[in-house]
Amino acid sequence: MWTKRLLMAAFVAAFTFPAFAQAPAPAGTPIHVRGTIEKFDGKVLAVKSREGQQAAITLADKLTLKTVKGFRLSRIKQGDYVGISSITDASGKMQAQEIVVLPEAMRGVAEGQFPWDLSSGSTMTNATVAQVAKVKRNRELQLTYKGGTADIAVAPGTPVVTFVDATARSLKPGKAVFVSGRKMDDGSIVSGFVVVQRGKVKPPL
Repeated sequence: MWTKRLLMAAFVAAFTFPAFAQAPAPAGTPIHVRGTIEKFDGKVLAVKSREGQQAAITLADKLTLKTVKGFRLSRIKQGDYVGISSITDASGKMQAQEIVVLPEAMRGVAEGQFPWDLSSGSTMTNATVAQVAKVKRNRELQLTYKGGTADIAVAPGTPVVTFVDATARSLKPGKAVFVSGRKMDDGSIVSGFVVVQRGKVKPPL
């Protein structure tokens, strides 16, 4: 139980989900950095963002560091707890951009649906899989969360991963990273949650 609480605290603090906005706000503005590692000196992670900007990110003493490994779409089943970034198409249908099958210890963490910044108009849904259906070449996942449901279409080739624990040795130049942190008033960035590339599998977040 204590391990799960620690995971919940780290995950929620790192991603700054709106559902927890009523809690006292920590210093700084929430920020996500997606890019490639250029250097790591054991404390500061230098990243070239996907927008081409340089970011020097100080890693918190209490750091949650994850990597990702591929997960077959066909293995997703009823009862799994997932995080899915999606975008709504012209017909009003939610189309998955990526799927993270969350470890059992993270079940229920940041449950709900809220705006996401993977691309313009993205939505993140953290929920339990209620049903998996095949629709032509696609799959459709029916998700349930407190206060709502969502039907999300998943096309072939959509990135599907799960989290695996990582160590600081994984933070090598050239690897892709997703960094969630806070930008302070002086412009510095502090992060307590980093997801790093594993082999050829990059964080799709």
